[in-house]
Amino acid sequence: MSNLKIAYDPIYAHPLPEGHRFPMLKYELIPAQLLHEGLIEESNLFSPGVPDEEEILWTHDKSYWEHLRDLTLPPREQRRTGFPLSAKLIEREIRIAKGTIDGCNYAKQFGIAFNVAGGTHHAGTNWGEGFCLLNDQAIAANYLLNNNLASSILIIDLDVHQGNGTAQIFENNPKVFTFSMHGANNFPFRKERSDLDIPLPDGVEDDKYMQLLKKTLPSLIGQQQPDFIFYLSGVDVLATDKLGKMALSNAACKERDRFVFEQCIRNKIPVQVSMGGGYSPNIKDIVDAHCNTYRVANELYF
Repeated sequence: MSNLKIAYDPIYAHPLPEGHRFPMLKYELIPAQLLHEGLIEESNLFSPGVPDEEEILWTHDKSYWEHLRDLTLPPREQRRTGFPLSAKLIEREIRIAKGTIDGCNYAKQFGIAFNVAGGTHHAGTNWGEGFCLLNDQAIAANYLLNNNLASSILIIDLDVHQGNGTAQIFENNPKVFTFSMHGANNFPFRKERSDLDIPLPDGVEDDKYMQLLKKTLPSLIGQQQPDFIFYLSGVDVLATDKLGKMALSNAACKERDRFVFEQCIRNKIPVQVSMGGGYSPNIKDIVDAHCNTYRVANELYF
């Protein structure tokens, strides 16, 4: 029996207004597909609870969090998030954050763990943006640091969009190194400064992308010597993605994941994986690319 641990709760896919429902389908379909293939059993899935407020406040400003919690975020700030505020939405966000926290503990035990959702990297200390309200991997990174469970963290963000919120949160924290490889001309149009940014031109294809990743990541791990890694494995890098502006094949996206995991294994560093974005018009393309991340992990780790 595989020890692949995956945070999932039905609230991840809770109904949203028209225009937001399609991207949410993947949160139900990914675990369903993995169960259908026999890659996992129900026991591999765990439903997260909610984090303590203190754990949220290690990352987000108190006033911002209270506006979210009390549903009093000003309309202009709500529009920036892309979501109409609701109690159900806030519960979803905090359960996603808790799933990533719990995933860190499973990763330390088994080498790797997943959150079906997460990768909410546009949320900064005191703002939400781009469908991100609370930054799940930043919250989990601060959880590790504040509980002395890690002392040097590397965040590998390979979503097509820059992890601007993550970069801002950790801009003055030498214990967390932020690495983002993203579309130069894509959202967010006002970028923050990661510790290492690799902006890519529109239309970048498989060979160039993998060449850059293989040139960068091993030396980065060697330089930083992290004792924990977060990986944001967005599949909006696919050529089929309607928002991505890149031209990666499904095979290259899978090769990308394999390379990241091989580096984690080679250096004996636990990794927590949040799924990030994916907006291909055909939901099958999104789900298959995300499921490849689990397939590769299961092959390499278990």
